[in-house]
Amino acid sequence: MKLDNFEELWAIDFEFRAPPGERPDPVCVVGRELRTGRVVRQWQGEFSQLPPFRTDEKALFLAYYASAELGCHLALDWPMPINVLDLYVEFRNATNGLSIPAGRSLLGALTDYGLSHIATTQKDAGRDLVMRGGPWSNTERAAILDYCASDVDALARLFARMQPGIDLGRALLRGRYMAAAARMEWNGSPIDTATLGSLRDKWDRLKVTLIAEIDVDFRCFQGTTFKRDLFECFLVREGIPWPRLPTGQLDLSDDTFRQIARSDSRIAPLRELRSSLSQLRLASLSVGADGRNRALLSAFGASTSRNLPSNSKFIFGPSVWLRALIKPEPGYAISYIDWQSQEFGIAAALSGDTRMMDAYLTGDPYLAFAKQSGAVPEDGTKISHKRERDMFKTVVLGVGYGMEAEALATRLAISPLEARELLRKHHETYPQFWRWSQNYLDGAMYRLSARTLFGWHLCTKADANPRSIRNFPMQANGAEMLRIACCFGGGNECQMKI
Repeated sequence: MKLDNFEELWAIDFEFRAPPGERPDPVCVVGRELRTGRVVRQWQGEFSQLPPFRTDEKALFLAYYASAELGCHLALDWPMPINVLDLYVEFRNATNGLSIPAGRSLLGALTDYGLSHIATTQKDAGRDLVMRGGPWSNTERAAILDYCASDVDALARLFARMQPGIDLGRALLRGRYMAAAARMEWNGSPIDTATLGSLRDKWDRLKVTLIAEIDVDFRCFQGTTFKRDLFECFLVREGIPWPRLPTGQLDLSDDTFRQIARSDSRIAPLRELRSSLSQLRLASLSVGADGRNRALLSAFGASTSRNLPSNSKFIFGPSVWLRALIKPEPGYAISYIDWQSQEFGIAAALSGDTRMMDAYLTGDPYLAFAKQSGAVPEDGTKISHKRERDMFKTVVLGVGYGMEAEALATRLAISPLEARELLRKHHETYPQFWRWSQNYLDGAMYRLSARTLFGWHLCTKADANPRSIRNFPMQANGAEMLRIACCFGGGNECQMKI
């Protein structure tokens, strides 16, 4: 797809207010058609019934972090643009894996490309004036419109500089997802506000009760404080090996707790308790007056292009048990949908490893792997051979993150020799996967670049972590799959040419 396919190119920026948990309230919009230079400006209370710019298949909608502008379209009941090009996403893609000194805001992107822009203090003053809320004087109104127009002018300059390096077809697919993200942020998640209010009022007492009930089996807390030395005593009593930091101290990161809890159910309650106490900020959960949780999804925020919303503001960020607060309105239902063993399936498909494909198609690749390696008989089930299945599941998950023998031995409470034997079985069972994985790593390090099938890019520096690079195609292509599913689920039925 080329720019010549479009009759008009519109750079658009809205100013709006959106208190935590609330939908956006548009203040003004400024648009500029890049070929003719035509400018449109509309103020709150004067918005037209339809957008003052084209949104059909022959027009290109340009924005920086487009879900914000598209949320304003929803607020005004304007049709969503069919073709969206988000320069934030494309700048994020072009610089993914690199350190950007000025950050990835619009000012940061302009700085990175050596383009002039307004001063940060001037931008902050303009934003503060909008967020203060009305009524605004005529002078303030003009200042806000001029501030909005300055972002449109900056967007036009940035597009001119970035355009030669943009793969337009794939960029439009990413833009289409930003429209789906805007709908998700607009809809939010319905919350049982009565129960949330009760939890907020009683949280301090609940924390003490939770510790009293769960810590009775661990004896790792003094009051509400987790004590490292008491936890070490618990590990010794139970004979549980635990990884340590280079300093010799126990590794108490949540990631380590989560990984070990997957293979040792004794740890799971303590991990959930620690997570609840450290991460749960009930006062920060963003719930609007309509009882819906809304938070910025931070689309493409992770290096793998996954969303990266706030753990404290988003209902899916804190401890899993808090999701019980999600409560549909009468007459409605909510489905919780996920892929089964998605990364295993992606690895099988990308590598072309037929035995891995066969394992995935059984519906239980962990048990299938155990059978393929001879550890479980063909008639074995996850009930009859639960221990073996759990062990081979840990191997599969660990391989995905580049886990080596020492770490695997710790996870499974086995000797390093046994762990090396399990890893050897994986290599022997899926040789084609391992050849592909090594070739992918070698190619990424040689080209200093890795890409998904739909063009999400990672700059791979010489000191990059090989384990992260090996895992990148599974996680990042998995994110691509989810975005496409969201696009189809978001009601946008336009056809994309990639």
